[in-house]
Amino acid sequence: MAHLGTTAVMALLPAAQPLLELAAGRDERVVRPGVPAHAALLYPWLPADRVDGAELDRLRAALPAGRVPLRLDTVEQTGGFVGIPVPGLRDLATAVRTAYPERVPYGGRFGQDPPVHVTVALDAEPGTAADIARSIGPRLPIRTEVTALHAVALTATGWQRLAALPLEP
Repeated sequence: MAHLGTTAVMALLPAAQPLLELAAGRDERVVRPGVPAHAALLYPWLPADRVDGAELDRLRAALPAGRVPLRLDTVEQTGGFVGIPVPGLRDLATAVRTAYPERVPYGGRFGQDPPVHVTVALDAEPGTAADIARSIGPRLPIRTEVTALHAVALTATGWQRLAALPLEP
């Protein structure tokens, strides 16, 4: 089994996977291998060895019930980053982050409560990032929904799912 390190709480967004494939087609180094299209609601969450039944129950208790419909309709590019904002997950992210106030998303690099997004490309050359962003625009909007969150651990080869947390009552 791969060494489990940091964990995250995320929403998988398979409808956005073609955008990552498009980016990888331009430069495979800008898409993380083994990491599917997703929106991180809390990263880092807990060290993997602290994720147990009690922590999963704490997380479940914070989640509102019900599917979350989403519309992905904007592409953002800053330097070598290309992302799709996911404002429809804002309330869900707030619920998760409120349950773990001691865990600051991304270590505070983007503020205490950064917007939720799908990373399409990371650390791309700026020209490549701009090309990816231009190519994504015509593929939007994407309509989808989130029916569960996932607790995952980061390994050397990508994410490993620790638990699925359905949003259905």
